[in-house]
Amino acid sequence: MTEPLDVAPQPATTAPKRTPTAVDAVAEHYVARLAELSPQFAVNVGLPGRRGALDDVSPDGYEALADLRTATLCELDGVEPGDDVDRVTVAAMRERLGIEQELADAGEDLRVLNNIDSPVQWVRDLFDIMPTATVGDWEDVASALRDVPRALDGYLVSLGLARDRGLLPAARQVRAVIGQCRDQAEASTSSFEALIAAAATADGVPVGDRLAADLRDAGATAREAYAHTATALERDALPGALEDDAVGAERYERFSRLFLGARVDLDETYEWGRALLADVDAQQRRTAQELYGPGTSVREALERLSADPARTVHGTRALQEWMQATSDEAVAALDGVHFDLPAELRRLECRIAPSQTGGIYYTGPSDDFSRPGRMWWSVPAGTEDFATWQERTTVFHEGVPGHHLQIGLQTWLRGELNSWRRLACWVSGHGEGWALYAERLMADLGFQDDPADRMGMLDSQRLRAARVVLDIGVHLGKERPVELADLPGVGPGRWDAASAWVFLRHQVAMEESFLRFELDRYLGWPGQAPSYSIGQRLWEEARDEARARGEGLKDFHMRALRLGSVGLDVMREALAG
Repeated sequence: MTEPLDVAPQPATTAPKRTPTAVDAVAEHYVARLAELSPQFAVNVGLPGRRGALDDVSPDGYEALADLRTATLCELDGVEPGDDVDRVTVAAMRERLGIEQELADAGEDLRVLNNIDSPVQWVRDLFDIMPTATVGDWEDVASALRDVPRALDGYLVSLGLARDRGLLPAARQVRAVIGQCRDQAEASTSSFEALIAAAATADGVPVGDRLAADLRDAGATAREAYAHTATALERDALPGALEDDAVGAERYERFSRLFLGARVDLDETYEWGRALLADVDAQQRRTAQELYGPGTSVREALERLSADPARTVHGTRALQEWMQATSDEAVAALDGVHFDLPAELRRLECRIAPSQTGGIYYTGPSDDFSRPGRMWWSVPAGTEDFATWQERTTVFHEGVPGHHLQIGLQTWLRGELNSWRRLACWVSGHGEGWALYAERLMADLGFQDDPADRMGMLDSQRLRAARVVLDIGVHLGKERPVELADLPGVGPGRWDAASAWVFLRHQVAMEESFLRFELDRYLGWPGQAPSYSIGQRLWEEARDEARARGEGLKDFHMRALRLGSVGLDVMREALAG
């Protein structure tokens, strides 16, 4: 792997110090208890915990989490905020734990099942970030692999209880998860096998014959558990599953608040999404003609860009090297000019993920920065060519000034923010909204002046705008707008999966397999995909309000990011104070 460059133009900065308060004590106790209840949370954020165990996603496990939330909210009622940091902590914890409990009371934790964010994926993806630097680390990996059957069996119990209560999953999501389980059960497609195959050489650790054999046996046990889960879902969950993908207004409103940390008018937001999509389309039309002359359509420009060898890298090694170089250049250019990066954040590792799902994602640094922030690209099997014009904006989204700056900074603020603020609070509309805001910001700052790169950024923005319209349209059962009804083979009527597919194909020029996965994601994870564009909108509104008060752009960015990831209503109130 190409190592990140030494991009440290500024001297190391010192994290601020603040005397912990009674509010901080409540937050710290919550995080410590959460790390006990959720070994996977502890691994994700780099806290001490049971490295060789997985979460309990049975009804008993969810009840323990509910008890923790209830106790913590009661503790918050008994303490007085000592300063502005405390006031944000109290507001943010009440908002987060409150909406989480609302969803639990409605049975959403028991019934969670979709193609991207449910226990089947939580278990699988944990192994991408488990430590592997020592023999002891690999022993923990083997132990956690052996724990997969218990974890997935507990999940099946939760799904069964949800069914008994009439909380049925969507058939589309059941079928998608069955397919993922079967892929994970097969040695040729299992990410567990890729992990184990690397054990002998990863980080130069000689695992030895006995541990290598133990890892192989543990991997087989984990794969068998996924095979059993596929069979159980096909037998028990699929026959009574719902063919209707829409969740309805009541459930959707709760999910929207979960992902935004804000209340928005969903009808107004739907119409705003339509207008935003039309505006991005107009910008793309102008850019297409700038690239290839008058009369060039957006789709033709995209096809020509994709076929341009000068804008393509071949092979995963070249992709990783390009990602790393692009990230390093951004860090060097932005640090000290548009943002102030602590020394620990000037390092971002770009890696190819062992899985092959097609996703691109970021994992934050460990609490002590012994594990740096990382951008991962999960390359589908057989994919060898990668369009740099399309993905430059993705590096900015996942790296700097996107997720790496945002998540890394809140992790670094150990002396100012308590552990809950730094490690345990993640609001999609805040985090993904910031990353999408960062994409547009990089264009505004001149980093996307090449019209091809700008077309890639606009294509990203177009996808996110289309998701606002599609997601709200389907789940709230809205009438199809004229721009959808007029598409071939659609016509008037309510949004559904079939019309959503035609709409997505019309709006987004991406491979069919990727779009199929994306559509299943929107249908099974309501409210999450729109949080990117809606979050970007709320970030831009907060920036404009700060400018109206006379605050400089850099000062606004650093002040806002120092809050950590909080609900967007909490952020706006804190910034206005």
